[in-house]
Amino acid sequence: MTTPDWVQDAIFYQIFPDRFAKSPRNPAGDLPFEPWDSPPTVHGFKGGDLYGIAEKLDYLKDLGITALYLNPIFASASNHRYHTYDYYQVDPLLGGNDAFRELLDKAHEKNIRIILDGVFNHASRGFWQFHHVLENGMTSPYKDWFFFDTARLHGRRNWGAYPTKEELQALQSGEDSLKAIGYRGWWNLPALPKFNTNTPAVRKFLLGVAEYWIRFGIDGWRLDVPADIDDDSFWQEFRYRVRKANPEAYIVGEIWHEAQRWLQGDQFDAVMNYEVTKPILAFFPGRHLDLRVLHQQSNYQGIHQSIDAHEFAIRIDHNLQLYKPDITYAQLNLLDSHDTPRFLSCAGGDKDALKLAWLFLCSYPGAPCIYYGDEVGLDGEHDPGCRKSFPWETGKRAHNLFSYIQAVIALRKQNPALHRGDFTRLWSANGTYAFSRSLDGNTFVIALNTSESPQQAEVNYEGQKPPKAVFGNASDISVRDGRLKFKIPARCGVVLK
Repeated sequence: MTTPDWVQDAIFYQIFPDRFAKSPRNPAGDLPFEPWDSPPTVHGFKGGDLYGIAEKLDYLKDLGITALYLNPIFASASNHRYHTYDYYQVDPLLGGNDAFRELLDKAHEKNIRIILDGVFNHASRGFWQFHHVLENGMTSPYKDWFFFDTARLHGRRNWGAYPTKEELQALQSGEDSLKAIGYRGWWNLPALPKFNTNTPAVRKFLLGVAEYWIRFGIDGWRLDVPADIDDDSFWQEFRYRVRKANPEAYIVGEIWHEAQRWLQGDQFDAVMNYEVTKPILAFFPGRHLDLRVLHQQSNYQGIHQSIDAHEFAIRIDHNLQLYKPDITYAQLNLLDSHDTPRFLSCAGGDKDALKLAWLFLCSYPGAPCIYYGDEVGLDGEHDPGCRKSFPWETGKRAHNLFSYIQAVIALRKQNPALHRGDFTRLWSANGTYAFSRSLDGNTFVIALNTSESPQQAEVNYEGQKPPKAVFGNASDISVRDGRLKFKIPARCGVVLK
């Protein structure tokens, strides 16, 4: 297995392009967008663009970011752009290909890498080949690019991409989209016709897209719903083509569960590590955990209550044992995303929970990924609430959060042990979890107290002198007979060296 070496040192930042930043240089900027500060809507556009991101690279660099993960940027008639109609053109509302060229070049000048969201399972109703079949039926040379009902292809039944009232009722009653509307839609959604990747021309097209943008200069792909292309050979060829074009390209899949199938060294480098997100959500908020908000994401409905430090430790141990070490150290670790309620909302607005989670994430094996705006206190329930516009007006930003995550990121970047070192569990009791990271004789002890009162931890320690707090606070620090004792304030974390 050869995962890209740079990922172990990376600090990712996920951007939803329509909501991050607007630039007056965008040719589409004069169009009538929704007011930037108005609540996000399912179908509305705020007008964020790639020139805007390029103009905020110094802000991201100051935060400590070294890599960007962008939600889809290709031409699409949706604000999230998972409905692609042209895979070779950046959406004109985002500034087009010229804007992306500028963003990519400026980011690379600042040593910031960029990975793109690859939507290869489904296209949109506006996708040329799909449209061609709607117009021509059985005579279209693209009829095998998707899954169609033969009767409709021959014109014997109603035909169209926009369902009738009766067809919508059939879908809502659970009828399969192939029968209800004449073609297979992802999750039976009419707006998302699913590719038939068994068709050689489809595979050639999609793999060509993947290779084209790698050669354009991107640093990897985040793959949308890759499990729905249930074909190992497709992803094996995808990896071969991408890594041949750039041996250091990062390939990370959106898998919400354990992912051994795709992490054997011949498909993905890593996955979005929701398997560590779940115990983080269940532990750090403590009594502040808001199950109503949390359960808006169906993948989180298995979390029934907050968990104690011992249960958290068991789940983290399990997570660390799932994959080979180089894969674990390449995982994309996150607290939230465009597909989930924001962490702060899941934690009932408790900023201490967010700080604790950040300190853990930045001390844990794998690459931390910050969802845009979390660093300034952006909240929001499930889509569209989690996709608010970034609050650039300084009075609307939580500066104490920004300074905290900035300091945590700096600590991680300055100390290789925190991202490349060995991981050892040390303590899990009374709402407190502690572990160590060690590399080349440098050992850090990280302790996180989620309880509402100060707690004492006692852990194995090889040093003779008491360590000092290099981040956060601890008191009553002592070493005796190979044991380190110290006390941590309530709802706080500390790093000792």
